[in-house]
Parts: sequence; C-alpha cells; structure tokens
Amino acid sequence: PLIVTALLAAGFVLVAMRPGGPADNSRLIRPLVLLWIGQNILLVISSIFRLDLYVAAFSLTYLRLAAFIWMALVAIGLVLILIQIELRKSNSWLLSANAVSLALALYACCFINTPRLVASYNVEHSREIAGSGPKLDLQYLGSLGPEAVPALRPHLKEIPALESVIYECRYH
Repeated sequence: PLIVTALLAAGFVLVAMRPGGPADNSRLIRPLVLLWIGQNILLVISSIFRLDLYVAAFSLTYLRLAAFIWMALVAIGLVLILIQIELRKSNSWLLSANAVSLALALYACCFINTPRLVASYNVEHSREIAGSGPKLDLQYLGSLGPEAVPALRPHLKEIPALESVIYECRYH
C-alpha cells in the first residue's frame, strides 16, 4: 500500500501540476495535492517507525534493511515532489532528481558490508549482550557468511556459542 500511494501521488502530480495543467486554473487543486503529499510523507514516517519497532523486537535482517532503504527513497521522492510543486520545476526535473537519489542510494550501498552491519546490530542489541531485546538467532548469524565474522569475534567471551557460528560462517 505504501508503494501504491507514493506512485499515485507521483502520477497525480505529474499530470495535475504540470505547467499549463489543471492546477494552473484551480485554486483548490494545489493545496489539496500538497495536503495529500504531506499525508503520504506522514504515512512513510509512521511506517519507518513501525519497522524500527519490529526490528527492535525481532532483529535486523537483509529484507528489513532493504525496507528501511526503500522507505527512505520513497520519503525523498515525496519531498522532491513538494519541492517541484513549490519551485514550479518541470516534470523532467522531478524524474531526474529521483533518478539521482536512486543512483546515490545504490552507490552508497556498494560500500556497506551488509552482513557485518546486520550481525553487529543483532549482537549488540541482543538479550545476551544488552540484557533486553530479542534472543540472538545463531542460525541466521551463521547464514550471513564470512563477512559477518569481524562483528562476532569481539563477543566470544560473552557468548561462547558464537564460536560455532564463526566456524559455520567460515567453512560452509
């Protein structure tokens, strides 16, 4: 639903807010579109908070991290729509700005050691280390591969079971 509402907002803005479009002749369309986009931004923010609560309760995974990145891109796209409307930029400007946002996100993700990030977050926020939070999922940690080992090694004294996870990461 979040994706659909964001795409609807973008499509409506591209049609209604173009130069010479319906918004130029109506005093009502512009404020309604701004209100709708603001509502979509609040929807994205609430979805990010809900996902954050879910991660706090059940740990971080690749898919949850991807969902955070996707929601951030949707929020950026909605803010770019507001900028386009307020500064009366062209539709090609909006498409280019969104393409640049996507390219920057993809480029930034190239430099993230995702397995290490996920393992580090999960260990640091686990019940075994933090005293609260979700129980550490050793099987999932083992599935992250050898890139996760540097995040696990410092916690061997507190969690001796990580020794078998490190072995699994390195040799399987």
